[in-house]
Amino acid sequence: MRAVLLTLFLAAAGLPAAANPPQLHWPVDCALGETCFIEDYMDHNPTAQARHDFTCGLNTRDAHRGTDIAIPSFDTMERGVAVRAAAAGTVLRIRDSMPDDITMTSVTDSNACGNAVILDHGDGWQTLYCHLQLGSVMVRPGSDIPAGQILGLIGLSGQTNHPHLHFSVLHNSKDVDPFAPSGAQTCPSQEETNLSKTDTLWADTPPYYRTALLTSGFADHIPALDSLAAARLETTQSNRPLVLYAHMGHAQPGDRLSFQATGPDGNVFSHKMLLENPKRSQMQAFGRRAPKEGWPKGAYQGDVTLTRDGILIAHRFAHVTMQ
Repeated sequence: MRAVLLTLFLAAAGLPAAANPPQLHWPVDCALGETCFIEDYMDHNPTAQARHDFTCGLNTRDAHRGTDIAIPSFDTMERGVAVRAAAAGTVLRIRDSMPDDITMTSVTDSNACGNAVILDHGDGWQTLYCHLQLGSVMVRPGSDIPAGQILGLIGLSGQTNHPHLHFSVLHNSKDVDPFAPSGAQTCPSQEETNLSKTDTLWADTPPYYRTALLTSGFADHIPALDSLAAARLETTQSNRPLVLYAHMGHAQPGDRLSFQATGPDGNVFSHKMLLENPKRSQMQAFGRRAPKEGWPKGAYQGDVTLTRDGILIAHRFAHVTMQ
């Protein structure tokens, strides 16, 4: 999401001071690597057309200012996934008036965070919880709450087209990466980083995987790696092939990539592949030709999932409208 994501709540930029930071607990009712995953970390190089997470990896988006914790299913969102206070604090502000709208029709620069809660933890420390479900916020401004208190449910409000929590940490209104509160590390040479040996704000630091699903989308042909942006479709014709693609970085031998597309009549296709000798950066795709009568008109969703030894590493949604 753009750098204006948090505009309504606070201004942000720069690196933090390190006075009495809160110890953070996992803020979502989910099992990391099973029912949720970290989709994007904070960008430590927010210059135009450049990005890197705290390890110099690609698990971020340009100018991204927090940690995105995503769930891989809209059905799971509908059943309700609780968002909890990462540390004890006082509720400063809330918003609970925006619809869960995948089209983002009413989203502006000032409300991109969607339904949200911001907590104060003292000594200038705050945490922010974005994209909550409409009507789910369970706390009120001025309330003192303990760590683990339910704040609301993961939703689709604000600038998002998939269910996730955007979690931000701030100190004196400046962004802080909970994985590297003193700033980005020197770029490691190993494929995975042992965060237990680094300075983090987490009480129990989540594992980090250098592997990333950088993007996914629908096209009407198998695109080349250097032309993914041009090939990506928001709408397509019912007589055209339907192809779901994914761009990966730093995948490892033995990783498993899964494609699934669903439409108005249910499952369109599903396919799984074993990555035996993945490249540092590569594109994979799977699709089908249109049936003789054409694809049913309406909305189509793509799900691309990357797992390692049964652990959910990454997931991306894609959407297209069949006309």
